[in-house]
Amino acid sequence: MLSASCLLYENGMELTNTSLRSRLDMNKNNSAGASRIISDTVDAGLIKLSDKAPDSKKYSSYVPYYA
Repeated sequence: MLSASCLLYENGMELTNTSLRSRLDMNKNNSAGASRIISDTVDAGLIKLSDKAPDSKKYSSYVPYYA
């Protein structure tokens, strides 16, 4: 998911659960799957929580580790 977050970041956007599901053509009912992918990518240190992310985890957004 590093590539997805990099592309979004370069276009002035951030990776979210919704944007990941859209990119992977996942059903809205599979938000837990997208959350797991994001969580694993954060744990691997490839993406990090955005400074602009709200306190609510539901609306979290992520940027590449180098941002």
